[in-house]
Amino acid sequence: MKRPIPVYEPLYKLKPIAENIWIVDGDLIEMDAVVTVLPFSTRMTVIKLANSQLWCHSPIAPNEVLYNQLDALGPVAHLISPNKIHYAYIADWKKRYPEAIAWSSPGVEQRAAKQKIPVAFDDQLTDKTPEAWAGQIDQLIFKGSAFIEEAVFFHKASQTLILTDLIENFETEHFPSWLRSKAYKLARIAAPDGQTPIDYRMTFIGHQRQAKECLEKLLAWQSEKIILAHGRCFLENGSAELRRALRWIR
Repeated sequence: MKRPIPVYEPLYKLKPIAENIWIVDGDLIEMDAVVTVLPFSTRMTVIKLANSQLWCHSPIAPNEVLYNQLDALGPVAHLISPNKIHYAYIADWKKRYPEAIAWSSPGVEQRAAKQKIPVAFDDQLTDKTPEAWAGQIDQLIFKGSAFIEEAVFFHKASQTLILTDLIENFETEHFPSWLRSKAYKLARIAAPDGQTPIDYRMTFIGHQRQAKECLEKLLAWQSEKIILAHGRCFLENGSAELRRALRWIR
């Protein structure tokens, strides 16, 4: 099957980023972009905590091969919805791992109810790091958008920043359609200069001061690597890439 944009094969396989942190690439999803539907590659992040429990960021579509790999790695204990448009598979994962804690992001429960997607959360993400991963993963809610407040995370041991939609970085040179490639470039989400999607960026108008304060906190973490949910990750020069991609915040 020819896909409208490339995926990062092999799919549903743990790929190490550093010690105790992996990414897993999934298949495409489609997002409604008002006048059209845009395909997006998907990616989740898995961190093995000091107690051997697994912390799963933005779980992708359920897959038995992936489940088996995780079961061999450790008990799945935390299911993270990092923003209100990344939650669709939480319920499936919760069925597989009923003892796991499902963590909600700002606004996700209201959006799920509006879209009639049944999902239940056990606890809420805030600027305060939960005891379950305190000292291992830092976090903050990136504020300033009138639409999405994204929970961002920093794995301290590997100096890895974990983002969802705040930066996207699609390798459009591999797109089969030049028209689609052009559309992603116009949206400011084409590698090597992937940034915040232009529609998401517009929701910060009038609230850039809050965004700037959050950006300063992210820069203080001094990231070496940045994991993205969509597109090519930045596996070196993380802080420099963060400054570049969010240079629109002034």
